[in-house]
Amino acid sequence: MTAIDKFIESCPKAELHLHIEGSLEPELMMKLAKRNHVAIPFTSVEDIRAAYEFENLQSFLDIYYQGAAVLLKEEDFYDLTMDYLKKCQQESIRHVEIFFDPQTHTDRGGAFETCFQGIQKALQEGRESMGISGGLILCFLRHLSEDEAMKTLDMALPYKDQLLAVGLDSSEQGHPPEKFSRVFAKARDEGLRTVAHAGEEGPASYIWQAIEDLKVQRIDHGVRCLEDAKLVSYLKDKQIPLTVCPLSNIKLRVFDRMADHNLKELMNQGLMVMINSDDPAYFGGYLNQNFKAVADSLDLGIEDLAVLAKNSFTSAFMSAEEKARYQKDIDALVESMN
Repeated sequence: MTAIDKFIESCPKAELHLHIEGSLEPELMMKLAKRNHVAIPFTSVEDIRAAYEFENLQSFLDIYYQGAAVLLKEEDFYDLTMDYLKKCQQESIRHVEIFFDPQTHTDRGGAFETCFQGIQKALQEGRESMGISGGLILCFLRHLSEDEAMKTLDMALPYKDQLLAVGLDSSEQGHPPEKFSRVFAKARDEGLRTVAHAGEEGPASYIWQAIEDLKVQRIDHGVRCLEDAKLVSYLKDKQIPLTVCPLSNIKLRVFDRMADHNLKELMNQGLMVMINSDDPAYFGGYLNQNFKAVADSLDLGIEDLAVLAKNSFTSAFMSAEEKARYQKDIDALVESMN
């Protein structure tokens, strides 16, 4: 094992861009389909894995929503989340801020409380038994209307004290952030933080809209910001975090090869970037595999990877004391390896 591999495996990290439905591994999909008597268009784990070849974001989402159909009961969401947290424990992930898509489940007759309570139960156990802190970010599906997003927000408001933030995900092209200005304004009025996917497949102008219209505190993805020098300057000055997802970007053809990824350029520009796994069951890698992929392809050393790990805590919705503690641990690990 190389020194960089040892560093990646033991370095404390936070993950801020993880769709819990996107951590549904083929084995669990098959198990839940059988348990819940749900017909899926696959006959084996191998069939499911073979389907995980995508031409773009939409081709991925088509399969993503098919897979989510097996999630029906609170127990299913608990099992899904607990499987992810066990991987976090193995990968030295100390803090998680998990996206969930209630509309994916309520639109097919499920109750908001079912998915919410199942995930929260697992997160609570993760805190108690694994020492993994974190919480939930409710995402609105941008291919649906703002009125539907507003209904979802209203469902969530009784639980707002248990939410870290609201976000915006799903099909980016043709669904600009400004479409959701009213619902994000209401969420902010209710005391919720805001984040949004922007600048993955959509243009740099979508990042501006997320900042100006939705008043977001973080941009999810944001890799197309380099198309706009003024935007890059603004992101640097304000240190607005970009939750970059390298393996996802390759799988969805945002970049052809990892060697083409602009992560290193984003770092060189002084932007607040960190690494995340997005939908790891579909994109071929959890957080440590993303770290290893960029280290190998972009010639990043231990000091570079430490910056990315420290940025993940800087950008997290956690106390300054917790951030400082983890960042001190990262510095100590770097020093021990020199």
